[in-house]
Amino acid sequence: MLVLLPPSETKSDGGKGVPLDLGELSMPQLTETREMLATALVDLAADTEASNLALGLGPKQADEIERNAKLWVSPTRPALERYTGVLFDALDAKSFTKVQREKAFRRLAMGSALFGAVRAGDPIPAYRLSGGSRLPGFGTLQSLWKPELTDALVTEADGGLVVDLRSGTYQQLGPVPDAMIATVLTEQPDGSRKVVSHFNKHHKGLLARALTVTRAEPSDIKGVARVAAKAGLRVEIASDSELIILT
Repeated sequence: MLVLLPPSETKSDGGKGVPLDLGELSMPQLTETREMLATALVDLAADTEASNLALGLGPKQADEIERNAKLWVSPTRPALERYTGVLFDALDAKSFTKVQREKAFRRLAMGSALFGAVRAGDPIPAYRLSGGSRLPGFGTLQSLWKPELTDALVTEADGGLVVDLRSGTYQQLGPVPDAMIATVLTEQPDGSRKVVSHFNKHHKGLLARALTVTRAEPSDIKGVARVAAKAGLRVEIASDSELIILT
């Protein structure tokens, strides 16, 4: 089973790992595009105005540009520790036992505008690049990643179940055929249901955690639903490929 998570705009600082070595990342078939984008991002960092425009940054986010400038020389840490925010707070990787952490490295991967996708244990630096960004001289990130990311993820899954919890933007970078998705809906007092961003991220994090710490090996949506329900999530099976999580 491969569980795909979205990345986050916010990332932790520092790390104890050596600087970025693309040869150490999973899915080596993506190396050429990774190197091209990383080089372009570092070059872009030399122009503050262009960086702000391309990356959608404000005047108080100069530190994000500095991160990109130091992409090749800053320390790394596992992707599981690099990404932060609501979803990753709910995943709560800091509380994993050694066995659970090793399982997370086997089961979890994160989508990435810069790297396409990385495994949870892949050593990466802090950076700033969003799925909807457009770097000068390039087309959309979707046009760059889609031809190769789908094949890389399918190969990485190795015939197993893929639970795709990425947001729409990152799913479009590399769609995975036959992947299972989860839709988080909040029930209103009148019985209607709608998507609420905070709860969406939080409950996807809880689902990812449940799928990491469980001893089960779900092979279909029914198995995922059982794991989720056992973890205390309220779920409905909408179709063979869509699980509804109710909040």
